[in-house]
Amino acid sequence: MMELKVFKFGGASVNSAAGFHNVFRILKKYKGSQIMTVVSALGKTTNALEILLKHYLDNDPVPLIESFRAIRDVHFSIIGELFPDETHPVYGETESLFDQLRGYVRKGHLYDKIKRSYDFEYDQIVSYGELFSSCILSNYLNSKGIACSLFDARELIMTDHTHRDAKVDWDKTAAKVNSAILPWLAGALPGSIALTQGFIGSDPSNNTTTLGREGSDYTAAILAYVLKTSEVTIWKDVPGVLNADPKWFRNPKKLPTVSYREAIELAYFGASVIHPKTIRPLENAGIRLFVKSFEKPGAAGTLITNIDHWDIKFPIYIRKQNQVLISISPRDFSFIVEENLSQIFTVLAKYRARANVMQNSAISFSVCLDRNEQVLSELIEELSLDYEIRYNYNVELFTVRHYTPSAIRRLTKGRPVLLEQKTRHTVHLVVK
Repeated sequence: MMELKVFKFGGASVNSAAGFHNVFRILKKYKGSQIMTVVSALGKTTNALEILLKHYLDNDPVPLIESFRAIRDVHFSIIGELFPDETHPVYGETESLFDQLRGYVRKGHLYDKIKRSYDFEYDQIVSYGELFSSCILSNYLNSKGIACSLFDARELIMTDHTHRDAKVDWDKTAAKVNSAILPWLAGALPGSIALTQGFIGSDPSNNTTTLGREGSDYTAAILAYVLKTSEVTIWKDVPGVLNADPKWFRNPKKLPTVSYREAIELAYFGASVIHPKTIRPLENAGIRLFVKSFEKPGAAGTLITNIDHWDIKFPIYIRKQNQVLISISPRDFSFIVEENLSQIFTVLAKYRARANVMQNSAISFSVCLDRNEQVLSELIEELSLDYEIRYNYNVELFTVRHYTPSAIRRLTKGRPVLLEQKTRHTVHLVVK
């Protein structure tokens, strides 16, 4: 049995007919290998499905129908370019998936009482993005002569009941993956593709769950860990791991090699190139992670692996926009002590509000959060019962790993700094 490779293609790699063809060209280069491939939803489909979800929960039928049609049109436009023959099975298979989604939102719209929590409904609706893209890709690869077997990730990735951030049941997942993929490996010819969806799994009640926003990277890591592969490749629209996002930082530099530990730090602080949970299973099993450009597949990219000593040549910048800085103080100006912190963190955990950076003084505790309108007003209202609350909307959080004085000046020049926190290797800056 030849060694299995694990590839993950993100939404940017399949956001057009040309993108699907490029994925085919990349996979064709590995015709001597067997490849487990994980695919994300097309382009901005996850965002579009989140908008559809909002209209669904608001019982707003006209924009709900318009959102549904817009998503469908995008997918069938790409299908039309890839498959000129309208009798091809992909048309019926994709339509069937859209019928399932249509039926779900129609049933929920007609019968309010069957709707459940936002997180539950999120997973049932937004997960369709990956089902659509994997259906199209599997059909396209087979039409181009690459033998592709499509596996439903909901029958592979077993999780708990936590929706939108499900915890993987590793034992059950290993049993499911091995029983499905190992027989395929034994019988598949070189160049064959086992394709599955990223981001999604299922709970013990067979309800769809998701692994967290951008969780397709994590899916690839789970499969690589269970299948005991030696490497994973994530194909991105950037040449590798950069020291800053090229969308806002001019001429960022590529990091040729990154340690597991550094990658965990970068992912935790919000670097968008890697999902935060991806690294740990790879590090535990010593699996190398390559981040490469799908636009230049022959380029070296970035290797993330175990490195004992790693020389940092330049600062690494991470930017998080649309943040809110909340300052919490006892009404009687007493000290912030352990009991207060315990209460505050209990409230943050209740609303699943992740603290991106926090700082406390004698009489105040400040925390920077993602601005999530779904929960923010309720969170502030609950904290206001016992504390005086002040907050700043529309702030930005910059994290700089291996910072220098000039790196800090570059980010803060002419801008008010609301919070600054330094450790040995990292500085956090909350600025207006």
